[in-house]
Amino acid sequence: MSTLYALLYYVATALLVIGLAVKIRQYARTPAPLKIPTTPAPTTASGVFWRMFREVVFFESLFKSNKWIWLFGYLFHGSLLLITIRHLRYFIDPVWWWVSFEQPFGIYASFGMVLGLAGLWGRRILVERIRYITNPSDHLMLALLIAIALSGMTMRFLTPTDIIGVKMFFLGLLRFQINELPDTPALLIHLGLVAVLFIVFPISKLLHAPGIFFSPTRNQIDNPREKRHLAPWAAELEK
Repeated sequence: MSTLYALLYYVATALLVIGLAVKIRQYARTPAPLKIPTTPAPTTASGVFWRMFREVVFFESLFKSNKWIWLFGYLFHGSLLLITIRHLRYFIDPVWWWVSFEQPFGIYASFGMVLGLAGLWGRRILVERIRYITNPSDHLMLALLIAIALSGMTMRFLTPTDIIGVKMFFLGLLRFQINELPDTPALLIHLGLVAVLFIVFPISKLLHAPGIFFSPTRNQIDNPREKRHLAPWAAELEK
């Protein structure tokens, strides 16, 4: 079982990294022939930086458009960040002080993650115009994320597992060694679901995470009168 999961995580991590690299390269090479920043838009590079900062950190445009969706979305993403930081302890030794300090917050953030996902899922079911554009894959991704959260909570609150053994397993993977993985059912389910998430992430709508940095409606300077916007391929035609 340990060898099987080790191979699974090597493959899943490789697919995640390669898939993200391919997609980011595709985004970076896609031409933006038009000047289309969403107004009111910044007119300087520093203004674009701060606009992107507010968008990534505070979900500014979502807050302005729909407060309820923003609330559930921010609850999910904020909780996911705390949980991710908490999980760093399985990959570092010794554990950094700020990771140790964050542990209690990461534990109870799982409730916030499930609540946020439940709100976002309910939106896709109850709001007619959102339900109309929702694909089966959207439901599957939400189900996968909730299943990951619930299986993790099961290990923490119902059927505790050997976390020392889990840490030794992943530290071994980082050194290309296969150590014994505890065979707790909840742990195996949790790790299997996370591996599935790694595999499907580069081909899912979750790619909005890196994709937002390449959105011309957000990353462009609103200066069409001061400077002519010319896509690289159009510039080559003018030579």
